[in-house]
Amino acid sequence: MPKPATAETDAPERLAPSLDEAPLRPFHLRVTATTFGANFSDGYALGMIGAVLATLTDARHLSGVWQGLLGASALIGLFFGSIVLGRVGDIIGRQKLYIYNFVLITVASALQLWARDPALLFTLRLLIGFGLGADYAVGPTMLSEFAPRRLRGVLLGSLTVMWTVGYVIAGILGTYLGKSEGAAYLLLASGAIPALVVLLLRIGTPESPSWLISQGRVEEARAIARRYLKSELGPAEAAPARHHAGATAAYRELFSPGQARRTWFGTVFYSAQVLPYFAIYTFMPTILAALNVPDPDLQNLLLNLFLLAGGIIGLWFLQKTGRRPLTIVTFGVMTAALALMGAFAHASTTALMIPFLVYTFVMAGASNLTQVYPAELYPTHLRATGVGFLNGTSRIASAVGTFILPVSLEHLGLSGSMYWLAAVLLAGMLVSLAWAPETRESVTTSGG
Repeated sequence: MPKPATAETDAPERLAPSLDEAPLRPFHLRVTATTFGANFSDGYALGMIGAVLATLTDARHLSGVWQGLLGASALIGLFFGSIVLGRVGDIIGRQKLYIYNFVLITVASALQLWARDPALLFTLRLLIGFGLGADYAVGPTMLSEFAPRRLRGVLLGSLTVMWTVGYVIAGILGTYLGKSEGAAYLLLASGAIPALVVLLLRIGTPESPSWLISQGRVEEARAIARRYLKSELGPAEAAPARHHAGATAAYRELFSPGQARRTWFGTVFYSAQVLPYFAIYTFMPTILAALNVPDPDLQNLLLNLFLLAGGIIGLWFLQKTGRRPLTIVTFGVMTAALALMGAFAHASTTALMIPFLVYTFVMAGASNLTQVYPAELYPTHLRATGVGFLNGTSRIASAVGTFILPVSLEHLGLSGSMYWLAAVLLAGMLVSLAWAPETRESVTTSGG
């Protein structure tokens, strides 16, 4: 006998009134997981070269120039990938780049196993960086456009934590297993494994509804919202706003009266955050040697654990505080920590390690902002372009810092090097005081 119909069984599934108000769905977790995996791969790839560079230098008799080039290679690729492919993501959509960039990363990572010539290794790492640059532009963009507003900060901030996990694991593996040339190349090539997992998991990911709306494809966006997010489009979200500006016009718009201040802030904020980070951690063995630590491997492990703890605890502050105050305060603490390292350059190892650990902990937490702020600074039609631009320019700063630091340590010593790195952070704090907007409540799912 058929079961009698009831209001509960016959009622259609209730949809959330808008993307921003949607509850957390399994699809949110899927997009978050694949974007997490991408950041893990990025951290692993960038961390591993720093961990095995000393081994490669001894085995291949690398000059200081080649050490700097290999240390900065992926960062250079990140610059070009972010700048070029960020704009492509606003033109052709997020989804294609979200998948195909990891084909390039997987293949180039695996080929490092046979890259005994430093020029070939440099080229492959440029390609890895180029693919990762695309993901820096479209990964956080996709996640920000799918995520409910109340969870956007913690989900985007968690990307940096996963980057840190990859970076720390690479550092530990490289430190303890990368002592021979063959092991060093094997570890570099092992980056293909997480990259392949990300690629397979991303297959089938739909296009961003927000991007579809910006192209006037509202019904397609509505179908994706209903199918994957069990949500309707809110009135503001469903308002189409078509934009067909060419690449030159799009980059010009980043510096238009309505956007210039945010773009300049984002450029300085992001660059000042990452320049000391990459410079210091790429040449960590050299810095630990300058500190005369008795057990550099143990101290390196301790710093990496502080790096991971700072990233995780920083998520709580990111969720509880505004973007602007967190940015200003952390810049101030990091500036003081590196300045103290410069002042205590000739003090005991313990006196030097305390501000170093403080810098590491706070910097890891502050780095969560680099995944959150850029996506919240721009409207949909400029978001991938803007995020890509900020990532790209920050990688110029990272590459410059990574290339210059070994020269600086040689000519200025630890004290002078820490002082100029502290000055970079001070500049970031001053610009943030003047220009940092509060974007915690901004809407990233609008069609504009």
